[in-house]
This record gives sequence, structure tokens and C-alpha cells, in this order.
Amino acid sequence: MRPSFALGILGVVMACLACAAQGGNFYQDTEMTWGQGRGKVVDGGRGLDLTLDRTSGSGFQSKSEYLFGKIDMQIKLVPGNSAGTVTTFYLSSQGDAHDEIDFEFLGNVSGEPYTLHTNVFTRGQGQREQQFRLWFDPTTAFHTYSILWNPQHVIFAVDGTPVRDFKNHEARGVAFPKTQPMRLYASLWNADDWATQGGRVKADWSKAPFVASFRGFSADACVWENGRQRCPEGTMEAAVAGGRSWWNQQLSDLSYRRMRWVQRKFMIYNYCTDAKRYPQGVPAECKLR
Repeated sequence: MRPSFALGILGVVMACLACAAQGGNFYQDTEMTWGQGRGKVVDGGRGLDLTLDRTSGSGFQSKSEYLFGKIDMQIKLVPGNSAGTVTTFYLSSQGDAHDEIDFEFLGNVSGEPYTLHTNVFTRGQGQREQQFRLWFDPTTAFHTYSILWNPQHVIFAVDGTPVRDFKNHEARGVAFPKTQPMRLYASLWNADDWATQGGRVKADWSKAPFVASFRGFSADACVWENGRQRCPEGTMEAAVAGGRSWWNQQLSDLSYRRMRWVQRKFMIYNYCTDAKRYPQGVPAECKLR
């Protein structure tokens, strides 16, 4: 089956994961955190551009904190020679024992593909990297990147296609992010000491400023406010009634097989198969289906 055809089917099959981002207002929902003016809200609040030059990158965060939800962001990555640049979209709590759910996009020289880097931190412990090549050019149009985070799953999806499912295996001694509220963060920064071909290829500053564009920020999520969790109306009712709700969503057998197909075709690194990194045996979650 041709990738373009198969992934077209996935867009329909995975409609429950692919909810097209309705798009919030960046003026209302986010705030710039660093960059000294290099990040700018555009198009009347419907978009936000982050810029990187030799002096600094830039970043923003959501005004709200969340404890479970489905977060969508449409991103158009740095075009052309993006070597050395890293664009990020992630959830994170605070402190040394923080939880974190990462999308990172590692740039490359012109004509070579981006690397999609994913990671999950629990209680300050990460090192759960899985990396992929994308099956499209992420610089010519906006594409939707989604994090579905509920008490049992963290599901990463690209244009509605699931690429990773980190399951709750607390009963088997594996930590899971479920108690710390997290805020959304996004950034564009210089990481040319490691991002492209292990740091061998540096950023070409003659091509600066580099620009990554964001739009379609959607958070169907439980907001953490004043020490309490406030969920969208109907979320819990739908979950209890067995209806469609991100709160109890998981991959069906078919969507699981589709995810595994994507992983076989496009995954380029999986910590669970890195025997050199773990000579005494891979982490516990890697042994659990």
C-alpha cells in the first residue's frame, strides 16, 4: 500500500484522534516567555510566529495549566536549511521531579528530512525517546500535532495518525504522569551542538532569521486552577456513559495496527530496542505490551 493512500485512510479511521483544531486566540490563550520581541502574534490572534537569529530564539506558553486533555497545535516548520534548529511543542510541569510530554522537531540541511523526536518524563526521569521521519514536508503547509493525555494513555498523533502510545503501567511499577498539572510550551532555539547529525552540521546564520509558525491551538482539557481541576462540560458524563470522550479514549485494535505500521515504516530510533544503551536490560515498560 502506498504511504500517501494508507495515511489518507488513517485520517478517516482516526477521526476521533484527529479533531481538526478549531483554533484558539493566541492573544487570549498564550503569553510570550522569552525572545525579546522575536515571537509575535499574527493574523489577529489566529497565529503566532517564533523567530531565531544568532542572538536568541523565542518561546511562548499557555496561560492555563492542564491536568489531562487533548491538545492540538498546527505548526509549519522552518523551511530550507534548518540545520541546528529545534522547534518544540510540549507539556511540562515545574520542578526537578517534573512530568513532561514532548514533541521536538530537529532541523536538517536542505533536501534532508526533519527528525520528529518524542519523549515522556515522569518525576524528572526521561530517556524514553522515540524518533521518526515524517511522511510529508512539514515546511510547506501547516500540519496538526496532537497530545492526548488521560489517566491511562499518552497518545502522540500527527494529522490524526497515532505514532506513539505511552500507557499507564503503574501497577507494574512504571511511573505515569497523572498528578502534576502541566502547561503548554513552544519554542524555537539553537541546538546546533547536537540537533543535526549529532552536531556535525551547524546552523547557517546567513539564512537567519529562521521562522516557525503556529496556529490552531486547541485545548479540550481539564484546567487546573486554584488547586482544583475544572473539566469541559460533559467530559466526565460522556466517559461514565461509555460515549466518546478523550478522558477514556484508547487505541482500537485497528488504530493500534495502524500505529505499528507507521512505526515500522518511519521510526528511526526507539529506546526500547537500544541494547547498547541498556546492557542490563531495557526499561520495564518496554517489556509490556
